[in-house]
Amino acid sequence: MSTTQSERLRGLLEPLVGRTGLDLEEVTVTAAGKRRQLLVVVDSDEGVQLDAVAELSREISQALDAADAMGESEYVLEVTSPGTDRPLTEPRHFRRNTGRLVKLRLKERGELTARIMTVDDTGLDLEVPGVKGRKPKPARADFAEIEKARVEVEFNRKNAAGDDVPDDDIADDDIGGDVEIDENDDENDEEA
Repeated sequence: MSTTQSERLRGLLEPLVGRTGLDLEEVTVTAAGKRRQLLVVVDSDEGVQLDAVAELSREISQALDAADAMGESEYVLEVTSPGTDRPLTEPRHFRRNTGRLVKLRLKERGELTARIMTVDDTGLDLEVPGVKGRKPKPARADFAEIEKARVEVEFNRKNAAGDDVPDDDIADDDIGGDVEIDENDDENDEEA
């Protein structure tokens, strides 16, 4: 995707997404056979509800058609929330994952796996899990020293009391939700 198209799409979509209280995280156009795929990733501090994604998808589709931002060729629009494998790159990404286990690659200290306890303007207060019955240890990582960071998926996460966290406490954005709209469904329906 050309820088010009990327900037145009971001400029068109950012105000639209912002009005819904969401953050526009990513806009990507890729070739998918004869069609192109427009991937729009959104997020918020409260997570992203599937109904909000569906409504936003309809609004984005209308805005793209009105602005002719994708041109005449066919495309598939996918609006989604970030998955758990998304790199953490902005302070808000870390803030949204407070309480979760993350794997960090630090400039001077190498790799560190720890739980985010708090996030401030300069970095993270962490808790490094104890090994073989040892107590967890506090640690600190400044944003400037973090080269790479990702959430570590925990299947048997324990709460402060040492109990398993029930499945119903898993937020919608932990699983991810997306909505695809085929921009040429009307044409396909007429042919059938």
